[in-house]
Amino acid sequence: MTLSKVSVAFVNCSTVAEPLGYGTWPSPITAEHLVSGAAGLSEVIVDGGDVWFSESRPEEGGRVALMRWRDGASEEMSPSEANVRTRVHEYGGGAWWVADATLWFVDDSDQRLRRLETDSGEVTMLTNAPEIERGVRFADGRATPDKTWFVCVRETHDGQGEPTNDLVAIAGDGSGRIEIVATGADFYSSPRLSPDGSQVVWVQWNHPNMPWDATELWCADCVDGQVANARRIGGADANTSIVFPGITSTGEILAVADTDEWWNLYSFDTEADAAPELILEGSFEIATPAWVFGLSRWVETPRGLIVAATDPGGDMIIDAASGEVRDDWSAVSALAQFRDGVVFIGARHDEEPSLVVWEPGSEPEVLRGPRTLGYDDGFFPDPEHIVFATTDGEEAHGWYYAPAHADYVGPDDEAPPLLVLAHGGPTGRARTELSLGLRYWTSRGIAVVDVDYRGSTGYGRTYRRALDNRWGIADVDDCIAAAQYLSDAGRVDADRILIRGGSAGGLTVLGALADSDVFAAGASRYGVADLTALARDTHKFEARYCDRLVAPWPEGAEIYHARSPINRTDALDTPMIVLQGDADVVVPPNQAEALVSSLADQGIAHAYLLFPGVGHGFRDAETITTALEAELSFFCQVLGIEPAGDIAKISVQNL
Repeated sequence: MTLSKVSVAFVNCSTVAEPLGYGTWPSPITAEHLVSGAAGLSEVIVDGGDVWFSESRPEEGGRVALMRWRDGASEEMSPSEANVRTRVHEYGGGAWWVADATLWFVDDSDQRLRRLETDSGEVTMLTNAPEIERGVRFADGRATPDKTWFVCVRETHDGQGEPTNDLVAIAGDGSGRIEIVATGADFYSSPRLSPDGSQVVWVQWNHPNMPWDATELWCADCVDGQVANARRIGGADANTSIVFPGITSTGEILAVADTDEWWNLYSFDTEADAAPELILEGSFEIATPAWVFGLSRWVETPRGLIVAATDPGGDMIIDAASGEVRDDWSAVSALAQFRDGVVFIGARHDEEPSLVVWEPGSEPEVLRGPRTLGYDDGFFPDPEHIVFATTDGEEAHGWYYAPAHADYVGPDDEAPPLLVLAHGGPTGRARTELSLGLRYWTSRGIAVVDVDYRGSTGYGRTYRRALDNRWGIADVDDCIAAAQYLSDAGRVDADRILIRGGSAGGLTVLGALADSDVFAAGASRYGVADLTALARDTHKFEARYCDRLVAPWPEGAEIYHARSPINRTDALDTPMIVLQGDADVVVPPNQAEALVSSLADQGIAHAYLLFPGVGHGFRDAETITTALEAELSFFCQVLGIEPAGDIAKISVQNL
């Protein structure tokens, strides 16, 4: 099945825009259109002349299916009942690999590794059922050339404290044999084999670092699932993030490192801790934060190296051999070598992701296009990248989306409401591809600013680390500053400014509401309210994340208490809507419930939606649509706006 030509909507536009109050514009972009026929594209792997890629499908409960493009057509190759997803680090990624017509994958139902022969359909279970349900997990693997072994990350949960992470080689014959490749570090990622399978490189790191803080690059000889002569070849200074390693066809070890200001590409010697050689440099980031496994931002091709890179203006592709740069896409990910160039996922501010082939010196070719949305181009003008002054004499960044409609404009004497978006992470960045969830607001006459607050990626290491010790302060200041920058310029209505954030962005929302009177209402999706509870309760991957962002735990307990919005609810007098999944293990629901209880006790206007069986981040169609419409209803009730369309009116307490 291919979803590339699903028709979602058609807009018959008039030629003259009609003035109508901001926030009341009828919009063809409904919450259902966010998920109807939608398929999120992520990882891309090439096997011979076939291009494989993964699709996440909200209409199927967020199920991830594996697709194969061959000779101009796409078909699903994973079993129809399979959800190809790993839960290593809870965020997953890297749940599959394909080579030589053999697919290796993890099913979310049990987290066991399987081997599927794509020609015959034969499936072999490679790992045994764990004693604890989903207690042994696998990710980010590569098969040896002879398919004898599959080298990957393993995460073992035994119910006794933190899970154990290591690198293992799993026998490909179904015998259940597992050999340890590397153990002893807190985390591992990116085991990558040489073309002949004789060498393996990987990345490892320890608490309290995250992979974008400081990592080590290791190398070892590999024979029959066993390794020898393991040695560290990068990361001796304990202050450099080395990620996305690989071994080229000539045996050269390449990886991305922020040795200087930017995540650029380096060549590493096989001798222990030798100085790396810079291969491709520039004021851009080749890496992105490794929240998930399976990311790919550079590839070796017959012509040489091709990389994806990010700078403040968005994403681009660079051919290192010729210096040719293509910036046709505002978002680029998942590079794989194909023909004499690359295949990747590319998107634009006005277009959802496509599967694209590019060979340097030629024009790109689309293998799998985006959904056919049918909306008028007037709904999707490019956003404006803004830079504005913030606290401590510093600057912050954001993407401003003015209200946009094919048939309506705002009255001359009225400025639009503004929705401030605080991305998650907080080590992350604003989206640079078409988001119907964002245009849902602008098409109704509500402006949006997607804030790349200090700590965001894509602006260099100094900016990325500008949130150290200041989470809950600098990010809050930057969201407030973005709102004030736009209102001072008369571009938005200062009395109708809203703010929304999810996960780490939820902490930013709560801090902004407690520390300022700029906002008329706020929305927190599975947001962090209590930093102390987060430090005590969260999963292993992020268990020490706050040591750098806030203070070492538990030594800095007083700082955690002071900076937690849940302890400053007496300063909250702004209406809020809180949305939470009851199966969230990253930010457990007890944080949302404590916040809602405090809002109720103080008589503050609020709404609370708890979604049964839903984890961190909303993946299924029903939750996505319900949450978005609830936010619109809530904000409109607070602002006294009557939204157009059939929007269910949610109950708001104490309004």
